[in-house]
Amino acid sequence: QLQLVESGGGLVQPGGSLRLSCAASGFTLDAYAIGWFRQAPGKEREGVSCISGRGGSTKYADSVKGRFTISRDNAKNTVYLQMNSLKPEDTAVYSCAAASWCQAPMDYWGKGTLVTVSS
Repeated sequence: QLQLVESGGGLVQPGGSLRLSCAASGFTLDAYAIGWFRQAPGKEREGVSCISGRGGSTKYADSVKGRFTISRDNAKNTVYLQMNSLKPEDTAVYSCAAASWCQAPMDYWGKGTLVTVSS
């Protein structure tokens, strides 16, 4: 069964940090680009970051550039999203997804993990 599972979400104060993980089972992640997306209450889903299959290329939304870092450990079949200097507007459900490349439609989706930034 092909599956992506996110973890690492939670409640954090503004200015704090969290690291999200996206673990794959049933398939090998290194054949896929992995994207992180988020959806805040009442808003549309937006792309946050993406990393190519071999990790040589990364992309970020303007709203997270300089604060978030995407990385992958293909040996662990896991992709990470390090989030620093978190702001209340970063509050959302974060989901990871797999595709052939970053601009392609995503083939597989995780269920998401909730990140809440609040004092």
